[in-house]
Amino acid sequence: MKIHLTSVMVDDQATAEKFYTEILGFVVKHDVDLGGDRWLTVVSPENPEGTELLLEPSGHPAAKPFKEALVADGIPFTQFAVEDVHAEYQRMKALGVRFTQEPTDMGPVTTAVFDDTCGNLIQIATLPE
Repeated sequence: MKIHLTSVMVDDQATAEKFYTEILGFVVKHDVDLGGDRWLTVVSPENPEGTELLLEPSGHPAAKPFKEALVADGIPFTQFAVEDVHAEYQRMKALGVRFTQEPTDMGPVTTAVFDDTCGNLIQIATLPE
C-alpha cells in the first residue's frame, strides 16, 4: 500500500492554484471542471508521478470551523519536506509569504510554519538523512 493522493482544504481554488504553483513551486497534474469546483491536483516537479495533493474546496460546513480551530491553535494542517528550511524560509519570505513560526530546530528536524493564504497553516521541514 502507498499514499497516492492527499488533500488540503482551500477557501478558493484559483488562489490556491496560484500560491501552490507560483510560490511553492508545485505543478498542476489534473485540472478537471466539475461544474463549479474543480478536481485540481498538484505534484512536486521533482516527482511528477508521485503523490498528488488535491486542492479541495472547503465548502463542507465542517471545514471552516475545523480549519479555524487549527489556525487558532497554531497547528499546521500538513507538512512538506524541503532540502533546507532556512533557505526555503528566506526564499518564501522574500515572496511575501507570512510565517507563523520561523525556522526552529526540533531535535533531529528543523521546521517552519507558514500561512498558505487559503485558510491553512503548512509546515515545512528538513528531515534527517
